[in-house]
Amino acid sequence: MSYWPLVGIALVVIGFALRFNPLLVVAVAAVVTGLLGGLELVPVIEALGKAFNDNRYISVTWIILPVIGLLERYGLQQRARTLIESVRGATMGRLLLLYLGFRQITAAIGMKDIGGHPQTVRPLIAPMAEAAAEKSHGELAEDDREQVLGMAAATDNVGLFFGEDIFFAIASILLIQGVFESYGYPLTPLQLSVWAIPTAICAFIIHGGRVLNFDRRLGRNGGRA
Repeated sequence: MSYWPLVGIALVVIGFALRFNPLLVVAVAAVVTGLLGGLELVPVIEALGKAFNDNRYISVTWIILPVIGLLERYGLQQRARTLIESVRGATMGRLLLLYLGFRQITAAIGMKDIGGHPQTVRPLIAPMAEAAAEKSHGELAEDDREQVLGMAAATDNVGLFFGEDIFFAIASILLIQGVFESYGYPLTPLQLSVWAIPTAICAFIIHGGRVLNFDRRLGRNGGRA
């Protein structure tokens, strides 16, 4: 068995570490992996083209980016801030806790693309969390502002990661099923999904506690956590 094709993984790691263009890094790594795996250049390019053509529907998501950019240009973030400022009793902790539950539940029923960093966190959740923190604790220092934005992004990550495994048709569940089956443990995707529920509940409690604790620390320090 030849380990030379694994050089492609090293190229990806090095390219990302040096902050080269991600698309260029992945493309070069794919070509190098194919060549070191014994393929000619033309078959490698053909394989890349076939993979792109088979999954061309993925490129449709790029249409969302100009739409979000236009919405932000015409005041989407400002409207989100204004909305949360008008809600009585709204705090950053409560807002992110609510979004965490929403993200987990929607991911658990297969709607994992309903949220996300570009389409939800950046234009809506992050400015709303920032506005809620300022409403409760006054003007934030720059470091605290960055932590609030980071906490909003982390909430989306945690909600998606621990919610999607409850959906039995997700790729990760099918991968786990295949691994168990190869070792002689036949399990259905539904059985695996059920056992993901306790993990999701623990993730909600733990991250929800982190969010509320961070909100309290902001309050105790007058806007400085």
